[in-house]
Amino acid sequence: MEIREYGNAASDIVLIQMTDEHENETIEREFSLIREMTDRDFLLRAYKVNNWNNDLSPWEAPPVFGNEGFGGGAAGTLSEVIKDLRGESVLTGTVKDTGNTGKTYIIGGYSLAGLFALWSAYETDMFKGVAAASPSVWFPGFSDFMEERKIMAECVYLSLGDREAKARNPVMATVGDRIVKARDILAAQGVNCRLEWNEGNHFKDADLRTAKAFARVINNL
Repeated sequence: MEIREYGNAASDIVLIQMTDEHENETIEREFSLIREMTDRDFLLRAYKVNNWNNDLSPWEAPPVFGNEGFGGGAAGTLSEVIKDLRGESVLTGTVKDTGNTGKTYIIGGYSLAGLFALWSAYETDMFKGVAAASPSVWFPGFSDFMEERKIMAECVYLSLGDREAKARNPVMATVGDRIVKARDILAAQGVNCRLEWNEGNHFKDADLRTAKAFARVINNL
């Protein structure tokens, strides 16, 4: 994966975000917006994935829109990220943060990358916070996954556009109910969780929403 860094490489706060080609074009603005919203020093590490639907989906699923399904490659992607951050091999299954780097890692992202961020915090205790902006919690089976597992992050921020549930696609139209359910599941488990509604559909102000998600988590830690 191609990796880009923005900010202070020596900072104790490290933001992890999975991106695609489009987000690589807006990441600098997002970084600037985060800096405007917090007075904390941080480093943003943006990882560009090669295949969005495959590399960020936690398990295989049929196409929801178009002809491309979901390949279930998230485990491999997470392993690569952790290897990069820790410089050590990653065993199959839950990954334990056994080292002492002195860093606070916050993972976040938009859309399917937001779902990946949420899922990752169930698989490893490396991430202290999750910043999931308009995450694809409509993903088949994800609500059941959340009910059956316990997230290992201390702080979770969720957001959604107030028009996203009006999608014509019947699967994606469930996102409003699913995001509320996700918030309720996390709250019932004692997780510090916040759900915020933004104006507009899924395609409005993605960089601003992602920046706000990261800043809310930074300011809450």
